Amino acid sequence: MADIASSVDAPEARVNNADAKTYWEAVSADDDGMLGGFAYVSRADLRGSRSFLAKLGIGNKPGLRCITRALEGGAGIGRITTGMLLDIAEEVDVIEPVAKFTAALAENPGVRRIFNTGLEGWSPEADLADDGEDGAKLPQYGLVWTQWCTGYLNDEQLVEYLRRCRTVLEPEGVVVIKENLTTTGVDDFDAQDSSVTRSENSFRAIFAQAGFRLVRSELQRGFPPEAELLPVKMYALKV
Repeated sequence: MADIASSVDAPEARVNNADAKTYWEAVSADDDGMLGGFAYVSRADLRGSRSFLAKLGIGNKPGLRCITRALEGGAGIGRITTGMLLDIAEEVDVIEPVAKFTAALAENPGVRRIFNTGLEGWSPEADLADDGEDGAKLPQYGLVWTQWCTGYLNDEQLVEYLRRCRTVLEPEGVVVIKENLTTTGVDDFDAQDSSVTRSENSFRAIFAQAGFRLVRSELQRGFPPEAELLPVKMYALKV
């Protein structure tokens, strides 16, 4: 497949990683800050995510499988790590550029490694460099969960992030992207936090370019209508 075409005028091309980080450094380190003042949607969000994983055979209930290690991209304060991932994984690594968000998360016994960098700067090889062991292998993840943060990457950065995820997936591992969708069918740039909200077609093109196949997708249900949120969709990707 040909590379995704882009131009300086495309909404995704206006994303600036430094501006996005500056925005988030001013946000409070709590659920309200992470969810833009809508902390009360967290319960429904996690319930929908658990249900989606269960349909992929992952969970802590009978008939489902737990995993050895998971990775959360753009973890913030660890709302998803502590609210879901540590229930289904023995260990969780997290990627989060804002250090104040992960300060308390580092004390959680189930959290193995914190990468204080943006998704665009994350490198799984950092594990090997820090360990300093000859012949060491890259960590392997049964699940990579990335939610409400891919909008802070332009298309090229998102493709490269997903390609790096491929290098650390277990043979049957899965990458889940959970994100807002535009309601207009075209991508939209938000100057306030320097982010892009993508269309369904944009996501599918990016997944394909990164070398993944889409094995399942589902819209999030159960958000309170008064929140007036954009549609949120979960995508399960495998190599």
